[in-house]
Amino acid sequence: MRLVRALVTEENRESVLEALREKDIDFVLTDGGEESVGTSIVEFPVPTDGLGDALDAVRDAGLRDEYIVILSAENAITPHAEALWDRYATDYDPLRPPELRSKARDLSQDPASYAAMIFLSAIIAAVGLLVDSTAIMIGSMVIAPLVGPALTAAVGGITGDRAMVVDSVRIQALGLVAGVLGAIVLSAFLRYSGYMPTALDLDAIGLIGARMAPGLPSVLVGAAAGAAAALALTTKGSNTLVGVMIAAALIPAAAVVGIAIVWGESLIALGSAALLVSTMAVVNLSLYATLWILYRSREFEPALLGDQTTTRAGILTVGLVVLAVAIAGAGTYQQAIFRYEVANEVEAVLDEPEYESLSVVSIRTQYGGIDPFTEAETVTVTLAKSANASYPRLSARLYERIAAATGPDVTVGVQFSSYQRTSSQEGNSAARSSQGRSALDWAKRVDLPTVDSRSPLSKRTVSSAPSYPS
Repeated sequence: MRLVRALVTEENRESVLEALREKDIDFVLTDGGEESVGTSIVEFPVPTDGLGDALDAVRDAGLRDEYIVILSAENAITPHAEALWDRYATDYDPLRPPELRSKARDLSQDPASYAAMIFLSAIIAAVGLLVDSTAIMIGSMVIAPLVGPALTAAVGGITGDRAMVVDSVRIQALGLVAGVLGAIVLSAFLRYSGYMPTALDLDAIGLIGARMAPGLPSVLVGAAAGAAAALALTTKGSNTLVGVMIAAALIPAAAVVGIAIVWGESLIALGSAALLVSTMAVVNLSLYATLWILYRSREFEPALLGDQTTTRAGILTVGLVVLAVAIAGAGTYQQAIFRYEVANEVEAVLDEPEYESLSVVSIRTQYGGIDPFTEAETVTVTLAKSANASYPRLSARLYERIAAATGPDVTVGVQFSSYQRTSSQEGNSAARSSQGRSALDWAKRVDLPTVDSRSPLSKRTVSSAPSYPS
């Protein structure tokens, strides 16, 4: 329920009151006071879904937007209250542009507090990503105030408020930078404090591997979240849960960028940055498109659409973003495919009888990218073996399998880490070098999930092993 207070003059008083009577809206009229001679204050309650209809009626009757206050009311007991409830109960009536702009401004925050909340949210998200915890990830999304600036940008665009759009875009950019910095700070602390290993295979962590490049799912999530936010803004719906959905599309990607930067995974960082920027663009475009559909027949000046210079600049910006995202996404996707195929073929070779005693310490790939003029891809496989074992043909065998799967333009190198073993009976190990220790011990220490030994990526988890003292 909404309570409307408006200032009416002697010229439009009767026409405004008659418009309210025609709508069966009950009202009270009070004198405007000594400082407003010849004016009155009309006050009337109306259901939220009927607010736009009531305001249209009194404005058409001559009410000017000099003094209109809209308040929230718990309940209203008037002769026609129940009839109004029944009339507007099933109506969908979006807010009028002035009320829409006011509601959007209420969602905005000052840049400092906004950046601080995004910074902390990204720290929590980075922890959730590194320990592969979905629960922690959800917690980071709840506290991220991402919905406000995105909504104000779309509302500014649809109502022609250029200043609102510029401020909102700046705050959104600040939020993205703050999110990446938060993830960098947390990741650097965990890595250089020794809690996390310096050699960490990021794409072997499920939550990180799913956010390495833009894709159709991210576009669909961003578009749906933006449309839902627009619908919630234009009605009496809450924006809180919609904000969580927008944060789910953006905060994890920002955290992956920071993590990849700290661990030196430049292509993963590039792909995640492309995912972050593209998702943010999709959310904003979806918000704007939804509001444009809802308000395209309203009589207000969409200045940002009518300005040809702004329109050209917007089209150029969108085109550049799409091109950059496409290039980065293609490179990251091909890298992921390349790494997966390499891991698959390494496992297949080590399953052969003559190599079954070997275990993987790490698999490092240097991917050339999508440019045909770049250098060849390089694969370095580090294996743990007993001190007296020799495998002179292993690199050639690995090359045969990897080249058959990925193409001949690849260089394969093999490094060995030897260990000694002494036991009184089969299966009891007394001595083992630092490189021979399984990364699963470390994975359990930081609550990372183990990988099924049947998976092509199972042997790659050993690349996350830290160095232990002998």
